[in-house]
Amino acid sequence: MNYKIRSIRADEWAAAKELRLVALQDPVAHLAFMETYEAAKAQPDSFYQERAVGAAEGAEKAQQIIAEGPDGEWVGMLTVLLEEAGTVDWAGFAVERKQGHIVGVFVRPEVRGIGLTEVLFDAALEWAWGRGVERVRLIVHEDNERARRFYGKVGFVPTGVVVPLPGKADERELEMAFERP
Repeated sequence: MNYKIRSIRADEWAAAKELRLVALQDPVAHLAFMETYEAAKAQPDSFYQERAVGAAEGAEKAQQIIAEGPDGEWVGMLTVLLEEAGTVDWAGFAVERKQGHIVGVFVRPEVRGIGLTEVLFDAALEWAWGRGVERVRLIVHEDNERARRFYGKVGFVPTGVVVPLPGKADERELEMAFERP
């Protein structure tokens, strides 16, 4: 595999924005992301600049990791957020222990199935373990079968925590976690 897996740099916000917009056009984006393409496109550049700074190489609370092709094109990404014990997460649940939270997972369709997502997850776990987390979790829509199968394949197991979706009473998201070995 001739791809480079690395954290983004703060000055790469435009490339991060571009790949996010591509991800939000994926056929399952409505299940995988808590944002629409239209909303993301309407954000000012300053939004993406701040997001890149907060998740760039050397940042302490988040890390955006990308897969870069031999031609320099970004073909995959994910972000790991640190959640501290005693805080409340985005869904209003109490965070009971220091943990990582993987969000924004995307690999371009033309390079799926060659192992890039697995390598991105390895890098995410390594980064999180290096910050002393006890586990890494993610939230996945109950109808996103492809993602649920993949997460199970790389060692994430359902925790039983169900996250209701605001304004969508008939839909749920499920927490899956990977405990520190």
